[in-house]
Amino acid sequence: MKPLRKAAGKAAFSAKRAGLVALGVLMLALGIIGAFLPVMPTTIFLILAAWCFGRSSPRIEAWMLNHPRFGPTLRDWRQYGAVPRKAKIAAWLGMASGYGLFFAGARPEPLPAVVVAAFVVAAAIYVTTRPERLGTASAADGTDGARDGQAE
Repeated sequence: MKPLRKAAGKAAFSAKRAGLVALGVLMLALGIIGAFLPVMPTTIFLILAAWCFGRSSPRIEAWMLNHPRFGPTLRDWRQYGAVPRKAKIAAWLGMASGYGLFFAGARPEPLPAVVVAAFVVAAAIYVTTRPERLGTASAADGTDGARDGQAE
């Protein structure tokens, strides 16, 4: 009976790992697409991809965290919950554009328009209140090298 349980546990772990890898690949693809489409976010998809890979593929997670383009942003988020100012501005513009497209395309009644606007405003407040980190040094040297961007 025990070998059967052990085999079932391994199969469940493998299925969970495979699912997280697949979800991570999807999030990474969406993040890359978001880098080229102005109304689609990039950072949140990369953060979600790193989270998925952190629980399923340490090798891919390490590649993302050490990537020269988006590694510093991911490390800042993971370590400090920080969002760079450029990402905040892109998020605000994306949310405003998305709400504008929703409002123009759906022509919602007042109640749905206000409910959606409340969610957009709540998301904008969340993004706004995240700290900013600039000039993060590489994770390999163990130094922080960052300064708080809000003092500027």
